[in-house]
Amino acid sequence: MLERSDLTPRADLVALFPGQGSIAAGAGRPWRDSSPWGLVAEITEASGMDVAHLLLDAPDEDVIRTDHAQVATFALSMMGFAALLDAGVRPATHLGHSLGEFSALVAAGVLNLTDGSRLIAARGRAMADAARRHPGSMVALMGGDDEARHRLADLDDVWVANVNGTGQIVVSGTVEALEHLVENARTLGWRRATALPVGGAFHSPLMAPAQETLDAALDAARWTASPVTVIANVDARPHAAPEWRDLLSRQLTSPVEFLDATLALPDEIRTTIEMPPGAVLTGLTKRIRDFDQQVTLSSPEAVQEVLP
Repeated sequence: MLERSDLTPRADLVALFPGQGSIAAGAGRPWRDSSPWGLVAEITEASGMDVAHLLLDAPDEDVIRTDHAQVATFALSMMGFAALLDAGVRPATHLGHSLGEFSALVAAGVLNLTDGSRLIAARGRAMADAARRHPGSMVALMGGDDEARHRLADLDDVWVANVNGTGQIVVSGTVEALEHLVENARTLGWRRATALPVGGAFHSPLMAPAQETLDAALDAARWTASPVTVIANVDARPHAAPEWRDLLSRQLTSPVEFLDATLALPDEIRTTIEMPPGAVLTGLTKRIRDFDQQVTLSSPEAVQEVLP
């Protein structure tokens, strides 16, 4: 369903693949009766999780668990991309955010669906275990300048995790360190600091206990060349298939450089298409550069907005 080598990639389109923070209970219901729903059975078998239950019936507290959220989000993104291919549309460039980078690579054909499902399931379990062993969280910071960013380097147990825009970053850290940061955010030069309801201090050294498991899963995956360009999170550059194993390994404890990755998109890209669930990346990209059209695939019918 994801293998459509007959389609010529369109240079004016970029496919955006969200991270796990966009998922919520019932997110799969708009897709239940669509042709792409057939991917659920394949992802369930490869991941060992009941994906249909997570997407349709599981309560919110169950869905947003790190290990569950990553597989559920991946499944929805793959259904959205399959619907796009079914409509005869294939973007020439992919950009994902954190987990979304794995989804972007599967959609590009660098990873096949089975390997991608197994890899993401292993990553989610390892990150959840690391979070239990080294508790932490994340805080979104808004309205800071370069000096405010530099001040963060002087804080103990706080690390930049996502650079999502100019003056818009997310930091990870221990619970105590982040509480101190929120209390003193204005003094440090930030207009607003918001604690995020996440299950760990992602993209920070506190995720290091997950490294061995993730690396073993990466070593077991097969990597294939693709005509589609995927921009990396860790350095905002496109890479060939053999390089992705190490890039995804580094991503575990490195910041997501989403601002620079968006700026690195080719100038001819005029339309963004965000895979389900959510519209977070559409909101981020529109603050970084101008596009003629931005579409979120909230349902199979939304694909009609990008048909030529």
